[in-house]
Amino acid sequence: MKKILIITYYFPPSGGAGVQRALKFVKYLPQFGIEPIVLTVDENKASYPLVDSSLINDIPKEIKIHKTDSFEALNILSKLTSKKNIPYGGFSGQNKEKSSQKILRFIRGNFFIPDARIGWVKYAYDKASEIIENEKIDTIFISSPPHSSQLIGIKLKKNFPHIKWIADLRDPWTDIYYYKDMMHTAWAKRKDERLELKTIELADEILVVSDAIKRMLAGKSSNIKDKKIHVIPNGFDEVDFNGIARLDSDEFLITYVGTISDVYYPAVFFESLKKLIENHPEDKIKFRFVGSISPEVSNAVETYKLKDKCEFISQVSHSKAIEYMVSSTALLLVIPEVENNKGILTGKLFEYLNTRNPIIGIGPVDGDASIIMNDCNAGKMFNRNQSVDLSDYLEALFTAWKQNHDSILNTHNIAKYSRKAQAKELAALIS
Repeated sequence: MKKILIITYYFPPSGGAGVQRALKFVKYLPQFGIEPIVLTVDENKASYPLVDSSLINDIPKEIKIHKTDSFEALNILSKLTSKKNIPYGGFSGQNKEKSSQKILRFIRGNFFIPDARIGWVKYAYDKASEIIENEKIDTIFISSPPHSSQLIGIKLKKNFPHIKWIADLRDPWTDIYYYKDMMHTAWAKRKDERLELKTIELADEILVVSDAIKRMLAGKSSNIKDKKIHVIPNGFDEVDFNGIARLDSDEFLITYVGTISDVYYPAVFFESLKKLIENHPEDKIKFRFVGSISPEVSNAVETYKLKDKCEFISQVSHSKAIEYMVSSTALLLVIPEVENNKGILTGKLFEYLNTRNPIIGIGPVDGDASIIMNDCNAGKMFNRNQSVDLSDYLEALFTAWKQNHDSILNTHNIAKYSRKAQAKELAALIS
């Protein structure tokens, strides 16, 4: 089997959405003639927002995993501020207007470029060099964020010029929707942009999760050939759904899974949900939120007087999150209201698809997520000014549910989004 070195900061027992992509590639690549060797950070040294030890069961027993030391600035900052938790992506669950939070973001944005996990780069580079020589590796795959991980590729490409470097950019770098919250100085921003440009120019192949991100990266430099940027979206693992039964409930239940920060602006959904509840006061209608919620969104729930109709559940294991998805009547997807949001494709969208529950989408109706939903007959996307249309859609879903509690959507075209199919695509690129 052809060997490939997969370098990823997030790997079990790390939890959350960021770990899934690399984990599933490692799980399924051996079925297509590729032997992945994993290089990651020691979990005892890492700064993970979430831990989910159950994901360790997804790693094939024969996979070689190398773990290294790291200098973690976030762990130090957490101790100095007496906070136990590492920040979630997009700063959900935080009050960004607090002076202490602003100071911390300024420090992270200007003293640790491109990000606060840059302290892993030296240790990972040294170990990667050793693995490349001992295992005769000729291909490396680096998944980010943290985008500082791609600096390992820059150093390896310099000292091992024969190496084929595949840079997997799961999220945008300097175009991520919360980038401005990092309060970069002009100097820090220029340095970050140079590192991003160097990465996408030097990498032999680039993977992204959407066509919009591909266009964005291709437009950053005339030295970047369009054909070296490949779109392999996030996906779902069919095995994760095995043994999870649907619940026959007399409750119309809409669920949102994941983090939600103040730039998500889901008010149009709360407005439509309130109208649905008012139209059917005798029926059981509930909204369930599973994950990390920002104070602004929590306040919106209060504003629409929906607290008694909502259930809030903190972060759970990946398997439990899928249980919540499956046991719902419908699922809420919200795309942040930010620049370049047409290319945002969250991992949960694809797991939503495999539940066959209808998806209620809030975001750009001409974005990549909406295109996939339409192609799969999986639900409908609404702009934030379409409150009437959204209310009508919720009413239609509710009526269909009243007629048959067990009905599921006749979705199609979702097989291409399975993690196994995507590993096959990556294997072809590697080979």
